[in-house]
Amino acid sequence: MSFDQPRINTSPKVSDEVRKTTCYMCACRCGINVHMKDGKVAYIEGNRDHPVNKGVLCAKGSAGIMQVNAPSRLRAPLKRVGPRGSGEFEEISWDEALDIAAGWLGPLRKNDPSKLAFFTGRDQSQSFTSFWAQNFGTPNYAAHGGFCSVNMAAAGIYTMGGAFWEFGQPDWDHTKLFMIFGVAEDHDSNPIKMGIGKIKARGAKVIGVNPIRSGYNAVADDWVGITPGTDGLFILSLVHCLLKAGKIDLDYLARYTNAGYIVNRDSKSAQYGLFLRDADGKPQVIDRKTGKLTAFDKKGVRPDLSATYRDGGITHKPVMHLMASRYMGKEYAPEAVAERCGVKPAKIRAIANELARVAFEEEIVLEREWTDFRGEKHSVMKGRPVSFHAMRGISAHSNGFQTCRALHMLQILLGSVEVPGGFRFKPPYPKPVTAHPTPHCKFTPDAPLDGPHLGFVRGPQDLALREDGTPARIDKAFTWENPMSAHGLMHMVISNAHAGDPYKIDTLFMYMANMSWNSSMNTRGVIDMLTDTDENGEYVIPRIIYSDAYSSEMVAYADLILPDTTYLERYDCISLLDRPICEADAAADAIRWPVVEPDRDVRGFQTVLVQLANKLKLPGFTDEAGAAKYTDYADYITNHERKPGIGPLAGWRSGKTGLTHGRGAPNPSQLKSYIANGGFFIKHIPDEAAYMKPWNMAYQDWAVDMGIYDSPQPYVFDLYVETMRQFQLAAEGHGERQPPAHLRERIKQTLDPLPVWYPPFEDGSVDVEEYPVHALTQRPMAMYHSWGTQNAWLRQIHGQNPLYVPTKIWEKEGFAEGDWARVSSAHGEIVVPVAHMAALNENTVWTWNAIGKRKGAWALDEKAPEATRGFLLNHLIHELLPPKGDGLRWSNSDPITGQAAWFDLRVKIEKTTAPDEAKPTFSAIKSPVGKGPDELRWKVGE
Repeated sequence: MSFDQPRINTSPKVSDEVRKTTCYMCACRCGINVHMKDGKVAYIEGNRDHPVNKGVLCAKGSAGIMQVNAPSRLRAPLKRVGPRGSGEFEEISWDEALDIAAGWLGPLRKNDPSKLAFFTGRDQSQSFTSFWAQNFGTPNYAAHGGFCSVNMAAAGIYTMGGAFWEFGQPDWDHTKLFMIFGVAEDHDSNPIKMGIGKIKARGAKVIGVNPIRSGYNAVADDWVGITPGTDGLFILSLVHCLLKAGKIDLDYLARYTNAGYIVNRDSKSAQYGLFLRDADGKPQVIDRKTGKLTAFDKKGVRPDLSATYRDGGITHKPVMHLMASRYMGKEYAPEAVAERCGVKPAKIRAIANELARVAFEEEIVLEREWTDFRGEKHSVMKGRPVSFHAMRGISAHSNGFQTCRALHMLQILLGSVEVPGGFRFKPPYPKPVTAHPTPHCKFTPDAPLDGPHLGFVRGPQDLALREDGTPARIDKAFTWENPMSAHGLMHMVISNAHAGDPYKIDTLFMYMANMSWNSSMNTRGVIDMLTDTDENGEYVIPRIIYSDAYSSEMVAYADLILPDTTYLERYDCISLLDRPICEADAAADAIRWPVVEPDRDVRGFQTVLVQLANKLKLPGFTDEAGAAKYTDYADYITNHERKPGIGPLAGWRSGKTGLTHGRGAPNPSQLKSYIANGGFFIKHIPDEAAYMKPWNMAYQDWAVDMGIYDSPQPYVFDLYVETMRQFQLAAEGHGERQPPAHLRERIKQTLDPLPVWYPPFEDGSVDVEEYPVHALTQRPMAMYHSWGTQNAWLRQIHGQNPLYVPTKIWEKEGFAEGDWARVSSAHGEIVVPVAHMAALNENTVWTWNAIGKRKGAWALDEKAPEATRGFLLNHLIHELLPPKGDGLRWSNSDPITGQAAWFDLRVKIEKTTAPDEAKPTFSAIKSPVGKGPDELRWKVGE
């Protein structure tokens, strides 16, 4: 062997410096170390000091480099010069772009602000964008939650003051049984992977409930391949088993929930189904010690779950009686639900037994003293070490809200929320519904809206209706069609605006929302709506302003493009006012900052909104003389105060004697302090306040000090949601505001104050014998929304997506490797490649979401696999259900919140001849950035 070996530097210089910021390749908001060489990004790794990921980084995070240099990046403001959809634009200056936008928006604000519909995608700055919209004065604002996870958020907050994922997490250090439902693999992936690894190392058990066994379900000890849309029925059967066995935490229920509240049972009363209240309006319970009615929160009171109250010949009962009466019924027995759920009765009973065994036989006790809101002192914190987690898989159904509520009820019955080993809230949660605003919709020309757009209704009086009873919002949020919308209905904006129902708009202003492709339930139809003209040849939706960092499918359908930066080129604020990076043991927030300067003529969208606000002289952004308060978004982050002492960031504020955290005056050096600390701030919760947060006065006082509350806000969990009963009463004919006749029965059925299950609406709208197969999408861990699937590195993992078919259907249709299938729904048809998957519910097919791309978009080659073999199930879905013969077209959504029912889809599948490419086909889009190079290399320095 020759001694003349090549000389290889085995320890090359990685970087000149490291800049620490926050990732944006998914919604985890992990901390990253960005290694720089010659002023360019050379390498991205996890920040080991960061509270979210502790140094762990996934493929998406590492591939952030390829987002920063993606060929699809927009390069300058654009003005449309050809027909909509042609992709014909000319580059213009920012001065001209802002003048055009202000010229369109200014007259609307002065005359009718509702003519602007401003809707944003997954931007993580909703406290800021909503503030902008509120000061503009339009009632038409929301973000992406209505087609993503409003069911999860709203059900959690109405039930227990917080929800899964961003608002809470399992107690990874103590839980002994972890059960997951419908979890999307792209959401919160690093913390969940770390957590599952931690609990499995301790020998804890993981149960996965999902029609598809991939990702987290693939490493579960027990997998339940449930039939889509039946999770709620399965959960209520578990509740049935626990109640029958007496395996519920009665002490927890009496102390910390409204299980003991006395419910009016006089069917002739206008208060039927509401709580009995005292003169101060406080719900009444029977005190176990005195046997008398008393306020639920009176010092020393011990609510009695078994006692009733007799008055005027009527026996009024506690919530616990109503729950037992309902859920112990035969219709929830495992034998009654098994066939529908696709889960054997023995399996249901075994899981219920395991939940009960771990909860009650492996109790955890922490030696920590604490005092509850009734003034009672406790020497220890007791915990049921069973925890749950869920996401879009259970919420994206027309029965999703009640399914999420059922899951929270299951947790609470076990006594496993906010206790050691159970589910724990992340600050700023828990918050009772009463701590949230109600939605506002009253607009006035040349003035701000009368309050926040989004919120939590308390009853019919809070609906967003005009004086004539018609919807005040273009998306019809907070109406009788979906009264508890909470996040708005972004997926209905374009179709309603096109139909002029409830009214016409002038300008549609959207950010990071790919509505002409993968973010629409009716892709072809939405494209037609965006390009449709009236009898005068004018566009039905007159003006469209769009902002994005990349040349997505939506770009071609806008009239004015305001190009955004990538996430490493701008400031972002991940705020306690919005969706922060908190952990259960700490309050935390974070920033992004420009670790590199843009090499194009682009601006961060939030800065563009500040500049537009200054041009329009919006209140909140300008003073009484019209002078700008903020020059850009960084200035806003630093100096804006939502109320005295409370700003977008909680760390390093100015106090009377120096820097402080939580409450304090603006600090001009605040952003520098964040950058020096790795891009984040964290303040840990004292040990005595870390658990039992809704009832723990030590936590309540800490939260006030941090600015989370203005005063302590202790509360109990709402197993019975009185707000929902208010809507039922209206449907029964009570009150000043009542629903239209055609909605009364649906409201009575679906807005039940105790969780119920009803079949997905599409099951009752199509012939299920003709369309016997369920069809789903889910996101892979390596992707996040559509902007990840044009990433040069990540494309190599998921460059195309087959339709996965279970063994039963695979064999019945005679499929073989390399075959294609025709998949049809009541709404459309696709022709796609198929692949066999055994670990799948036998009546379900599925594929990865947002892999398919339209030709010409994202700077991809027209022959790219994403554009030829990649596909969307969206072509089979519609925002409206098929006609039922009653003269109405019902929305394909949850009737309580309006969340898009993506996963109710029914299809039929058959083998077909392989085409040249997946169908349907669309003409190529002419892209303003052209096509990227055939080979993309990224190497900086030597």
